[in-house]
Amino acid sequence: MKDMGPKLIAGLMLEFACVCMWGCGDLKKDGPVEWDKERTIGKVIGFMDDSLVIVGDWRGWNQEKGTFVHDGGMASGIGHQGLRVYNYRVQEDGPRWTDTLDNENTNDFTYLVGLLSDSVIWGGNGNESFSFWKLGQKPVVMNMAVSKDGCNTIFKQEKMRTWLNGKILLKGPLGAGGDSCQYAVLDTIAKTLTYKHLDDKLKWIEKCDDVRAWESDVYCFMPGESAFEAVLLRNGLDTIDVPINFTVGDFWGDVLRLNANLCDFFDGKVACSGAIWRGGLVFYKDEEIVAELE
Repeated sequence: MKDMGPKLIAGLMLEFACVCMWGCGDLKKDGPVEWDKERTIGKVIGFMDDSLVIVGDWRGWNQEKGTFVHDGGMASGIGHQGLRVYNYRVQEDGPRWTDTLDNENTNDFTYLVGLLSDSVIWGGNGNESFSFWKLGQKPVVMNMAVSKDGCNTIFKQEKMRTWLNGKILLKGPLGAGGDSCQYAVLDTIAKTLTYKHLDDKLKWIEKCDDVRAWESDVYCFMPGESAFEAVLLRNGLDTIDVPINFTVGDFWGDVLRLNANLCDFFDGKVACSGAIWRGGLVFYKDEEIVAELE
């Protein structure tokens, strides 16, 4: 009797497993990807200039999965990410500009994490791959060589900000101790991502709620000396005058969000026009709705 070949042995093992576990199941192929007919309502990704807001949306999908008849399941994800640009100061008939990707379903990568600069949206898989989607163009995906400088425990990237010397800051747990990495620097030219501890020059930013650089200066929102009061600092020394009182602030491109107030930052000065954004797709002024985005 001749020896049975590996393909025959594998086939007999599969048949035996089928009989033992299910009786007599047939192999079942994955079903087609079913896309949702409607796109999501969307979420605010960032702001442009002093009157435009960028909204991101996408379509969801589902797919029936299964190897055997009795081993079915459902997979789901998103794709076809899109961007819309609206005027948030006045109600208009619809977006001024739209763009949509024709990408296939994705489970572990998103193009719509947040705003990097005035017209660039960043995304990624939370590890070493990142995308940069400039309005009017298509996303560029970059794979980074990851390293650690003086720390070991990395963090999930949630905020990406412009940084010194043309690089990009990934804000981490700035006040973390031990061997935890507090921030990371991404270099799109060298395609490197370096996790770091704060050195003596940057130690002052560990209390920042949000931080970014404009040219050679570092700006930071942090709690002030009085309770329920925040301040905007430049280089850890200069307090920037802000025309309203606020308790927390963050950066949305060149727009500052002070509590719910949307303010402009130009030539080192903050100017607030009264535009209010509390979340969602509704914008106010003097407690009246001035724009509700569809």
